[in-house]
Amino acid sequence: MPIAIGQKLESDFRNPLGLLSDCHRRIERFLDGLIAISEEAQGNKLSDVQRQQFEVGLRYFREAAPKHTLDEEESLFPRLRLHKDGESLTAFALLDGLHADHTEAEIKHQRVDDLGRAWLADEQLSPDNARIFISLLKELRAIYEKHIAVEDNELFPLAGRILDRTELEAIAREMAVRRGLVVGMSTSQ
Repeated sequence: MPIAIGQKLESDFRNPLGLLSDCHRRIERFLDGLIAISEEAQGNKLSDVQRQQFEVGLRYFREAAPKHTLDEEESLFPRLRLHKDGESLTAFALLDGLHADHTEAEIKHQRVDDLGRAWLADEQLSPDNARIFISLLKELRAIYEKHIAVEDNELFPLAGRILDRTELEAIAREMAVRRGLVVGMSTSQ
């Protein structure tokens, strides 16, 4: 995606909470793209452009999005649970609901991936499966709208206040490792 004047630059590993939020924008874009293509094609053969965008969207949710969930479930959430001060209790109240969202989304994503791959392999979906596919995508969008709002507006700002620089750097390193990257961090900031 080209950079536009005035566009917010994406975060880097010096700001892992910003990276998590940036990933939310990608989730929204890829999900909206899959919905738009699916509603337009209605299970019929995809054009070359639609097919390419559709494949990229499915691959994103199959390969990249699960890393984002692990970033939260294995790196962020456990560190928040280690804190026992008053503000941490607010985070605890959010974490169980967010975990449940992850579980529900994972199940729906598997069904979307199965149907999406079948569509690509057979070059069409039955009308019933096309309706199910679109319905699943819209259910995912509803889950993500609520989930992302809680994380971006409540959890990440709270985590920024609760977690210290060392904890944030550890989260960033774990995120990088999940992506096959090595990131040097400085504790001087």
